[in-house]
Amino acid sequence: MKTENHPLKISQILSLIFTLFSASVMLAQTYTLNNDASKLSVFGTSSLHDWEMVAEQKSGSISLNTTAETPSISALNLKVVAESLESGKSGMDKNAYKALKTDDHKSIDFKMVDIQSITSKGNGVYAVKTTGNLTIAGTTKTITLNFNLTLTDNKVKLNGNYTFKMTQFKVEPPTAMFGTITTGDELKIEFNIVLQ
Repeated sequence: MKTENHPLKISQILSLIFTLFSASVMLAQTYTLNNDASKLSVFGTSSLHDWEMVAEQKSGSISLNTTAETPSISALNLKVVAESLESGKSGMDKNAYKALKTDDHKSIDFKMVDIQSITSKGNGVYAVKTTGNLTIAGTTKTITLNFNLTLTDNKVKLNGNYTFKMTQFKVEPPTAMFGTITTGDELKIEFNIVLQ
């Protein structure tokens, strides 16, 4: 029995697939980090005093689908220019840049890999648990990053923190004054990010 090809049906199927793909892309909105409205700080300790470095140059984006009751995140990327971290003390900054090997590794990067959960806390605020790749001084580690996501009219706000050890990323804690001042291994990153 002779069978006939049905090019019309095949084209209809391809058209449907393309339409569904296009619709899903259109539903996802991408928001870009507002550097001036955002803050990211690194906190640490030393044998002399506690310290803070503030990132002056940040960039990134998030892709969200907000049509469902609970939003979904398809992409999240954050970048900090390593030599934009400033403590207000030039000597400390230089030691930090040396430890971070900024001559070869210009940025600190986070790229989301997976969403573990998104839970509503009410009033447009969601608790988000993610895994992603954090790259510091050329070393990449997969980490768990938890934060609150707040949806407003045209903005997305992310706030949270992450604690880790420098040596996890093969960064030697800086020293000063011929080793008489030592820096603690543990660091804490706190972020309040605005994307629009």
